[in-house]
Amino acid sequence: MLQSRQGADLTGAFPDIAAAATELGEALVLDGELVVLYGGRLHFGELQRRARRRGRGAVQAVAERPAYLIVFDVLETGGTELLARPYRERRAILEDLFARDVLAAPFTLCPATGERATALDWLDPAWGTVGIEGVVIKGGGQPYLPGRRAWIKVRSHTTAEGLIGGVTGTLDSPATLLLARYDVLGHLRMIARTTPLSTAVRRDLAPQLRRADPDYPWQGRRFSAGWGTRGELEFHPVRAELVAEFQADTAVDEGRYRHPVRFVRMREDLAVQQVPPFGS
Repeated sequence: MLQSRQGADLTGAFPDIAAAATELGEALVLDGELVVLYGGRLHFGELQRRARRRGRGAVQAVAERPAYLIVFDVLETGGTELLARPYRERRAILEDLFARDVLAAPFTLCPATGERATALDWLDPAWGTVGIEGVVIKGGGQPYLPGRRAWIKVRSHTTAEGLIGGVTGTLDSPATLLLARYDVLGHLRMIARTTPLSTAVRRDLAPQLRRADPDYPWQGRRFSAGWGTRGELEFHPVRAELVAEFQADTAVDEGRYRHPVRFVRMREDLAVQQVPPFGS
């Protein structure tokens, strides 16, 4: 059985992982991350598509987009519950399961290190090109605490530029920015939404915004409020003539940043044509 963090049954969506689990020589309860490889990287969008398929569609997806379970913890083995054991012991048990080939593909052992230099290397934004967002820090002596985030997630961050294509709130007091880039066909594509702007930024930015013309490409467009949500953003389109620098983590899927980004500053020194194209 596979279930999500919220308890949803995903077994029918990932028959490849379920079949591999059925063939294991030992009874195990594992904690890990489902991933799908596409285009040379871990692709969150393709993972979401697989998670929605069932029946014949799910079986077809196995051949098109095989999934893997990156395992980072073991909670029970051979009927023995391990929740109270310190993480270093659970990790040793998990590594032994892979060493004995009890666990093999499509199960993959999550890398771990106690060396600071190695962890810093994993935080290099270059890893973002293959879908690695950062590192998770866990205490070697801590037990497993269901339903609680008893660890620290450190995301790798980088800066980039985009055009301000729209705002939420009002033009007189923009709450967040919708950032965009032009693709190779000249279409304006949304790439990110910022976190809420500070009062000072709202005040400084408002006089620079110009309401979009009726033929603006985003007139009448609809954008989702975020990954995995059905809500739609209410926004005001503005002329895409201002360049903003933003800070973001490296989670980018299909050209769009998965998480909200942080506005850093305006880039008056950059022309619209100097902003990198969509997808780069």
